Amino acid sequence: MNTLKVFLLMGVLTVLLVLIGNAVGGSSGALIFLIIALAMNLIGYYFSDSIAIKMTRSYPVSANEAPELYDIVGRLSQRAGMPVPRIFITPSEQPNAFATGRGPSHAAVAVTEGIMRLLSRSELEGVLAHEIAHIKNRDVLIGAIAASLAGAITMIANMLQWGLMFGGFRGDDDEGGGIAGLAGSLLMIILAPLAAMLVQMAISRAREFQADASGARLAGHTHGLAQALLKLERGARQIPMQVNPATSHLFIVNPLSGQSIARLFSTHPPIEERVRRLEVMKI
Repeated sequence: MNTLKVFLLMGVLTVLLVLIGNAVGGSSGALIFLIIALAMNLIGYYFSDSIAIKMTRSYPVSANEAPELYDIVGRLSQRAGMPVPRIFITPSEQPNAFATGRGPSHAAVAVTEGIMRLLSRSELEGVLAHEIAHIKNRDVLIGAIAASLAGAITMIANMLQWGLMFGGFRGDDDEGGGIAGLAGSLLMIILAPLAAMLVQMAISRAREFQADASGARLAGHTHGLAQALLKLERGARQIPMQVNPATSHLFIVNPLSGQSIARLFSTHPPIEERVRRLEVMKI
């Protein structure tokens, strides 16, 4: 099912890019953007984990530097019956964490500097169990591809905006140029980032509930993750994170939840509902 979702996501964003290309350059623009989309899909599939790590400016950490982190991740990975993922630290005071990769054999877990200082061991274990569950459930590839492709679409939309300001990307009258081409370009500039965000939202909300439940079972308790989610939400509201919005759905709590506009298009279900579901679980 998750493999099907990956290809569906690639297909939807490919169609979106082709529509952008057609709007700004007619049939030739559609062909160019189709080639761009195919290249992006290949890069996103094979290098999505590296892209996500770079987009969040995360850096690798050794077992000597973070022994507790390695101990928890190692034990959880053994319980899950999967290889130990690579471990990274994200340079942010906001307490948060995410997982990325294309499967259990090619995965990475990242935690922020802030989360290491805020959470107790049982709470940190709950958070890491949630991220290991994402990897075991094989939905990290969906999130990583969504992050890389949504980021690329937003970047292309920004390029179109600058191109229109300087008179470019209008094509000729026979291929959607003139007023119609300009109107189409303006529409795509507005809709492309919104469409990418809606795709991220559709992917993220259901999988967060699933990862919460699977992670709690993996950790052997629900209280650690439940308490951690409440702390992380408060931290996200109080401490801003300089992060590309295209990666917001990767994190265990929305890193942009302190921004009013971001709350309107939240990529995460409400923390209160997540905690409520954890509290009624029986393990």
